[in-house]
Amino acid sequence: MKVYHGSDHIIEKPLYNGSKRTNDYGYGFYTTKNLELAKEWACADNRDGYSNCYDACFEGLSILDLQKPEYNILNWLAILTRYRIYWQSGSIAEEAKKYLQDNFYIDPNEYDVIIGYRADDSYFSFAQDFVSGTISLSKLSEAMRLGKLGEQVVFKSEKSFSHIKFINAETARSDMYYEKKVERDREARRAYRNTKGHSDSINELFMIDIMREGIVNGDPRLR
Repeated sequence: MKVYHGSDHIIEKPLYNGSKRTNDYGYGFYTTKNLELAKEWACADNRDGYSNCYDACFEGLSILDLQKPEYNILNWLAILTRYRIYWQSGSIAEEAKKYLQDNFYIDPNEYDVIIGYRADDSYFSFAQDFVSGTISLSKLSEAMRLGKLGEQVVFKSEKSFSHIKFINAETARSDMYYEKKVERDREARRAYRNTKGHSDSINELFMIDIMREGIVNGDPRLR
């Protein structure tokens, strides 16, 4: 499989544990299967960058694919609450984070590769709203599709880094791709505001309901 990593420089040999711990899944090398998205991420600071292309072989690697049916969006969210910072405090947010980690957390460090959502600014704000009790689970699930950011492929273990081979790097021009990134985020937020304005039915699940009813993995209401 070809994967791409957007950066402000060319990376022929990814550095193990060279990223920030506060990324979505902790330390790792973050890539996407979408070349255009990688170019947008490369220009995130409104400077020219590069989309680094790699050939990735997954044979012999343990993979946690959070898009598979046995997982749900709360598994992704539990991991996000462990690594990402700047969550709201007070309200039910602290209790909610603890509940998610106690009941839905899957340790990404036990796997070589993680496949799952990417929490760009818009996605992260949607997740915060759910954790603080502002939106229902169904609205969070819908919101996660609005940014059209797709999934990211994260190489976590030292072993997985030996399965990545650099192919080439393409220039990403900020005058083109920074605006594309901004517009993608803007459109996601616009669609989210429209969705958020619609009334929830009485049967919708909120974070407080999940905690009160002791809902855990496998509950059919999470599908």
